[in-house]
Amino acid sequence: MIAFELMQTASSGVAQALHTLATAPLAEPAPKGIDTNGVVTFFASKIAPILLAVLGVIFIGRASRGEISKVLTSSAIAIVGLAFIAGAATLFFVGDYLIDLIFE
Repeated sequence: MIAFELMQTASSGVAQALHTLATAPLAEPAPKGIDTNGVVTFFASKIAPILLAVLGVIFIGRASRGEISKVLTSSAIAIVGLAFIAGAATLFFVGDYLIDLIFE
């Protein structure tokens, strides 16, 4: 009789433990890295237009005060800066292409 009660208690304990393990949430997969495409897209779609609008307002404000030479100088610097940014983005894509070509 004691053995029967002991077996019944043990089996209910094992059933409860198995039920707890079955209902436990599984661990989420570890992150694989930084989504660089998402970061670049965010900057290109959200940050760059705001910065260009601020530059435009500054240039218009200076031009209205008669500082045309400063506006032209600043505009040239801004255009050169944009050319460097475009060149860096181009090198980013060219480098990605070269890496894919070499390590295929």
